[in-house]
Amino acid sequence: MGSDLLDVLIVGGGPTGCALAIDLTRRGLAVRVVDKAARAFDGSRAKGVQPRSLEMLEDLGVLDDVIGGGANYPPLGIHAGPLMIPWRMHRFHSATSDVPYPNAWLIPQHRTDAALRAGLRRLGGTVEFGCELVGFKQRPDAVVATVVNTAGSEEIAARYLVGADGGSSAVRKTLGIGFEGTTDDADRIIIVDATVEGLARDRLHVWPRRGGRFVGACPLPHSDQFQWMIRLGADEEPLLEDDQLNARIRAHIGDESFRLSEIGWRSVFRPNIRLAERYRSARVLIAGDAAHVHTPAGAQGLNTGLQDAYNLGWKLAQVLAGAPDTLLDTYEAERRPIAAAVLGLSTKTYQGMAKLDPASIKRGDDERQLELNYRGGPLALHRVDRTSTVQVGDRAPDAKLLNSTGGPRRLFDILAGPHFTAVAYGPAAAADLAALEWPIAGAALRRVAIDAGADADADIVLADITGTFAQIYGLTASTVLLIRPDGYIGAIATGHRLSVTRALAQAMTPPIADTTPAAADIAARHSEKKS
Repeated sequence: MGSDLLDVLIVGGGPTGCALAIDLTRRGLAVRVVDKAARAFDGSRAKGVQPRSLEMLEDLGVLDDVIGGGANYPPLGIHAGPLMIPWRMHRFHSATSDVPYPNAWLIPQHRTDAALRAGLRRLGGTVEFGCELVGFKQRPDAVVATVVNTAGSEEIAARYLVGADGGSSAVRKTLGIGFEGTTDDADRIIIVDATVEGLARDRLHVWPRRGGRFVGACPLPHSDQFQWMIRLGADEEPLLEDDQLNARIRAHIGDESFRLSEIGWRSVFRPNIRLAERYRSARVLIAGDAAHVHTPAGAQGLNTGLQDAYNLGWKLAQVLAGAPDTLLDTYEAERRPIAAAVLGLSTKTYQGMAKLDPASIKRGDDERQLELNYRGGPLALHRVDRTSTVQVGDRAPDAKLLNSTGGPRRLFDILAGPHFTAVAYGPAAAADLAALEWPIAGAALRRVAIDAGADADADIVLADITGTFAQIYGLTASTVLLIRPDGYIGAIATGHRLSVTRALAQAMTPPIADTTPAAADIAARHSEKKS
């Protein structure tokens, strides 16, 4: 196809597309991101970032901007006539060794988007706004897409194309992929960003009414704005002019002094609950809202899209480096069931809100996405080792350890980056890990030895003085753990450590056509010791 062939063309420059672009670009791939919108999105829309997404954003190098642009969620203030009833929607969790970011983070979506675009720019990438995909054709070795911008039309050839272009995805529609589910046109919520004087900013205010109608106002951090939500009755028209919005809110609240000003982004939301029939067609894949759309309840949609990107990025890079093409099929196999479960959770929560069910207001562990896993999936074989606390397919927890000089080291700091990480716990496991061969092509392997002696043959040698790591990971014997680039456990080997780890790694890596001299030397020395 020529030397100008892109590795990946991403259609859609929102959070999913930008996160994917960062992950691919840091792996050295040639990437372009196009978006038909004339400019970046400027509204608060998806304003909750969940703990698992915060961990991912730290790895992608954008967490500082996200933390700086947000705050913890305030407690609810439920207004009943002249009374205001306090209610905590989110239980506040303290950070622990294994969960460094335990609480959902309140940040308007435009700031999350901006943080991701800034991260992409630091890597030399950008989002090409005003550039619309109008069609594409697949060939055996590439996808040829046609885009249109102010300069005219352009053909872009890429090895893969990813549609992260929202619920009305042109990529999904071009592929003819069904988008199963429902849209309730009679159920509408007006959402606007606006300021108002005299309303306390230490509460997320809700004025409930019968029939599921409500008005809500969530203070947006580091601004004078609130995100206003107005759930309409079935016979109401969604009126969006400034005077109409003010009249509607005053009538609902019963306070003529209320006046919204500086009204910015405004939209009418209709509950879309849909899931794509499949996520892949040969060299074209879909992610984020292009693959699944949710109700706004529980702050799940944006976060699920971010996790799609995190799952897909390393797999695309590995396949481009020579890993089995079937690795890309595991993207749908792992992520589609997650999306289906999240759809069920957000739909149940939304329906509970309509009934004024107090349980639907509370947010628990399910929303935090820390327990979501890929157990039983194609990369988590059923007959593999497990410990008392984790198994293959689980999120790899963080842990606090000590380096050789006694300084603190976070496990997440070691996992961060585009590599795989193999952790050997105990001297015998460290010896096996030293002998593990790894492909030159694709993601590198970082070898970590814990409680294996100061002379352990590894990239990083650590000590678990307090036993916290062993407790978190449920370890009682020498064990090798293989952590995938997306922070999920790819292998746990307590017996036959080398063969088990090799077998599970093969599905995720290019073949070992050649071995680095260092790895070959280590393997030879390990063999001599055993003989």
